[in-house]
Amino acid sequence: MSINIIFFIIRRIINAFVTLLLLIIIVFIMIHVIAPNPLALARLYTGPHATYSELEQVAKEYGLDKPLYVQIVNYIINVLHGNFGIDPVYKVPVIDLIGKYLPRTLELVIPATILSVIIGLVTGAIAASNRNNPIDYLVRGVYLVTWASPPFFVATILQLVIAYYLRLLPPTGTVNPTLSPPKSITPFPLVNAMITGNWPYFFSLLHHMVLPTVAIALVTFGIITRIARASMLDYMESDFARLSFMKGLSRRRVVYGVVLRNASIPLVTLIALLFGYSVAGAVVIEDVFQYHGMGYFITQAIEGLDYTSILGTTLIVGISIIIANLIADILYGILDPRVRIIE
Repeated sequence: MSINIIFFIIRRIINAFVTLLLLIIIVFIMIHVIAPNPLALARLYTGPHATYSELEQVAKEYGLDKPLYVQIVNYIINVLHGNFGIDPVYKVPVIDLIGKYLPRTLELVIPATILSVIIGLVTGAIAASNRNNPIDYLVRGVYLVTWASPPFFVATILQLVIAYYLRLLPPTGTVNPTLSPPKSITPFPLVNAMITGNWPYFFSLLHHMVLPTVAIALVTFGIITRIARASMLDYMESDFARLSFMKGLSRRRVVYGVVLRNASIPLVTLIALLFGYSVAGAVVIEDVFQYHGMGYFITQAIEGLDYTSILGTTLIVGISIIIANLIADILYGILDPRVRIIE
């Protein structure tokens, strides 16, 4: 690895760290705008019937009576040590709750990202091979509609048609509540069910995951389609594509065997960004399907003005997007040296 790549990666990591600090500061200030009175925040930890002296004691114990900049510095130090505070509702560390709900969201986002890439590559190839034909216009119209639609709208349409009208899949929930959960070996319930051989629980989880996963894929595949189509159109005009046609290869073989393979290279960095966007989109989609992942946890925290959980979950979603952007920047810089030269 050259020294230029190392310095490029270091700069990107520093930029990501600064972005994380700014995110913490902005979220922290927004929470205090919503509840500027320290005693209002202290009431979250004591309940609605606490006395004034009890509220003052809690505010002092958690540092809510200190100046805002002191609270921000203390919170940043705690976060860097992995301490997101104690949830006032569940009376457990926020990081433990995140460890419970985040894996469920990842079980949606990972297959949704894979599905989104597959759909995007296939539809992009179909559109490129039928340029300016009705099929091309149809594909472009579909991905523009899904990409422009709010995630909750796409999720609601799927829920209405597939679950309520056709009754093919359950409309809400994470798993059949009558089933016994498997032994917790990993943070991921689906993996636990597979390892322990609890197949009824495993297939129930899969059954409930289908609609949220498809909803996430539908709102994200459009960008893959657009980039794949544009990249393939460029490669189809290249010399090696023309040479493949001159060799007598069929158009289908050239498009899907030669052009698509080379056009997929620029999408490597885009997939990392897509993953981060999917994590953010899953927050809204999970709420529609009442799927008990990070989206459910965040919604419950906001409705109850759960101060520490709002901060913790918002930061986790933000960190996911920052890390995805960092990985995309690094991969792009490695694959395309011109990026490092420009900087």
